[in-house]
Amino acid sequence: MRAVIIRHGKVDFQWRKWSTSEQFNEDCKMYDKAQIFSLLLGDSLIDCQTIYISSLQRSRETANQLFGERDFISTKLIDEVPLCASVTSNKKLPLIFWNISGRLQWFLNIHSQKECRKETVYRAKQFIENIAEKESDCIIVTHGFFMHTLLSQMKKQAFQINHTRLCYSNGECVIAER
Repeated sequence: MRAVIIRHGKVDFQWRKWSTSEQFNEDCKMYDKAQIFSLLLGDSLIDCQTIYISSLQRSRETANQLFGERDFISTKLIDEVPLCASVTSNKKLPLIFWNISGRLQWFLNIHSQKECRKETVYRAKQFIENIAEKESDCIIVTHGFFMHTLLSQMKKQAFQINHTRLCYSNGECVIAER
């Protein structure tokens, strides 16, 4: 079985460099609704009828650009790990603070985030069970932060991963086989 995991295309959105907690939460929602720039990949993709996409629009747009409009299997199991402000503040704080503190809360399983690490791992395991049960090649269009958890759980399920990175570029493909 071979799975090609693709990070969605670059999103046409400009984050505020400094924001209050309310503004940061607003930007997170706007980012989820923003469109992506045009995306082209080489011929490294497998020819596959089964294409999974997350329920977020940028995943569908990426799949449409790469494979044309057709039926995709949309699932929330491969959605991006949601992010929100880590504290309530009317003081403007830098974007890096919001990103790091929110992901740190996620990692430490602090429930002030919309989802904690345990829940993300559980989603990834469920998704892997679903595709492993079918034992057929597939393409998965998902999100950068979630890819780390997905690939980590795939390794634990005896998938060989062709490469891992600290940060996956938009449109980057990772191949997992078993």
